[in-house]
Amino acid sequence: MRFSTNSYTTDWIKLEIGIAMGCTISPILFVMAMKVILKAAEDSAGPANLGGGCYMPSLKAFMDDTTIICSKEDETRRMLKRLDVLMA
Repeated sequence: MRFSTNSYTTDWIKLEIGIAMGCTISPILFVMAMKVILKAAEDSAGPANLGGGCYMPSLKAFMDDTTIICSKEDETRRMLKRLDVLMA
């Protein structure tokens, strides 16, 4: 896993825990866990202000891909810190 912005990309981080693949309940457990994690992280930053009165959710996710969209650097840092706490 790694994080990327317009001008910076972190090094790869090895994931050491997860949900077993192949088990019939794995997709359900994954979706349930991701929903809790994403909701908690999104609540730490609020919606992204695109300007002109337009807003969008600060997190977008599809399967195991997650994109963080924030208007300000401090919001991004706050959300990444929240995700780090949730994943520890």
